[in-house]
Amino acid sequence: MMKYRVMRWVGLALFSTLFLCGSDAAAEADPTTASQPAKASLTSFDAVVLGVIEGVTEYLPVSSTGHLLLAERFLGLSDSEAAKNASDSYAIMIQAGAILAVLGLFWKRIVQIVRGVLQRDEAGWRIGINVVLAFLPAAVVGFALHSTIKKALFGPWPIVAAWVVGGVVLVLWRWKPGEESDSSATGDALAAMTPRQALLIGLMQCIALWPGTSRSLVTILGGLLVGLPTAAAVEFSFLLGGITLGSATVYEGLKNGREMLATFDLGPTLLGFGVSFVAAVLSVKWLVAYLQKRDMAVFGYYRIALALATTVYLVWG
Repeated sequence: MMKYRVMRWVGLALFSTLFLCGSDAAAEADPTTASQPAKASLTSFDAVVLGVIEGVTEYLPVSSTGHLLLAERFLGLSDSEAAKNASDSYAIMIQAGAILAVLGLFWKRIVQIVRGVLQRDEAGWRIGINVVLAFLPAAVVGFALHSTIKKALFGPWPIVAAWVVGGVVLVLWRWKPGEESDSSATGDALAAMTPRQALLIGLMQCIALWPGTSRSLVTILGGLLVGLPTAAAVEFSFLLGGITLGSATVYEGLKNGREMLATFDLGPTLLGFGVSFVAAVLSVKWLVAYLQKRDMAVFGYYRIALALATTVYLVWG
C-alpha cells in the first residue's frame, strides 16, 4: 500500500510541475498578440508513438534520446523552430514515465536507501552514497554545458555517429552473461562498492550526454569495468538513471516546460508520459531477464543497422 501511495504522490508532483508551467504560460498569453507561440500539432497518435519509443528504449543500450529526436523529425514535430524547441524539451521530459517505472520495479531497494538516509540501514546508506557520487560528474558537466550540448549534438548526424560508435563497442565487447542472482546478493555487491568505483561509473555516464550514446550502455559497461557482477551493474545503472533522468527532467521542466506547453497541448503531452511508464516497466523486466542468459551484441548490430538506415534516409529520403 505504501508503494502505491508514494508512486501516486510522485506522479502528482510531476503532473503539478507541468500543470503549473502550463498555467503560467496560459495566464501570460494573449491570443490576440503576436508574441503568442503558434500551437504545434502533437496528436494523441504522436504521443503514443513517442511514449512507446521512450519507454522501450530508455533502459536498453540503444539511446532513447536518439530515437526520440529522429522520431520527432519523422513525425514532422521539428518542422518549425517553435516545434523543434518544444519537441527537443519533450524528448527529455517524457523520461518522467520511465523514472516512475524504475521507482516501482526497484521499490525495495529504494526503500533500503531511504532507510539508510534515516540511519536505519548501513548497506542502504552505502548504496545511496554511491548512487549520489556516480550522479555528480554528469550533473556538473550537464549543467555547465547544457545549452552547448543541446545546440551542437541534438541533431541527426551526431546521433548517427554515436549509434555507430556504441554499436561497434557492443559487438566487440567480450560480454559474459550474468548468473541468476537474488536481490540480497545484488544488494551486497552494491553495498560493497567503493566511492572510487562509483565515481568511475559517473565519469562514464558523462559520455552519455552525447545523444545516441545511451546512458544505460555506458553505465552498465562502467559497472562491469569496475568489477560489479552483471546483475549489480544493471541494477546500479537503473538506480543511477532514476536520479539522473529525474534531475534532467525537472531542470528541463523548470527551464523550458512553460514554452513547451505553450506549443504542445497538455492532454497529448501527459498521454506520452503514461505510455512511456507502461512501456518502460515491460522493457526493464525483459532486459533484466535477457542479460542473465545472453550478451549485448544484438544491440550493437541493431545500432549499426539503424545508423545505416538513418543515413540513407537523411541523404536520399
